[in-house]
Amino acid sequence: MGFFDSEIVQHEAKQLFDDYQSLMRLGSDYGKFDREGKKIYIDQMEAMMERYRIFMKRFELSEDFMAQMTVEQLKTQLNQFGVTPQQMFDQMQVTLERMKTELEKQS
Repeated sequence: MGFFDSEIVQHEAKQLFDDYQSLMRLGSDYGKFDREGKKIYIDQMEAMMERYRIFMKRFELSEDFMAQMTVEQLKTQLNQFGVTPQQMFDQMQVTLERMKTELEKQS
């Protein structure tokens, strides 16, 4: 069975995508959130990023041809912006850390 044939993988991919889309829509109002709302948003983003990191690691470790092609496509797309997948994750973490620092200053 191929990597993408797994119902578990399909479900996780859909859930991850849906959660990401929801957080992005919610994030457009981030500036309107109170302090606690911002804290919850940051926590949810961190949890989602960890899920995404694990999901991508599964692709990398899979021997399935389509999973490997997906990893290579992501690398190619990110390379157009001059970043690697690890740099993308690192940058997202830096952004979340900045958001936390700004939130602490509001205390």
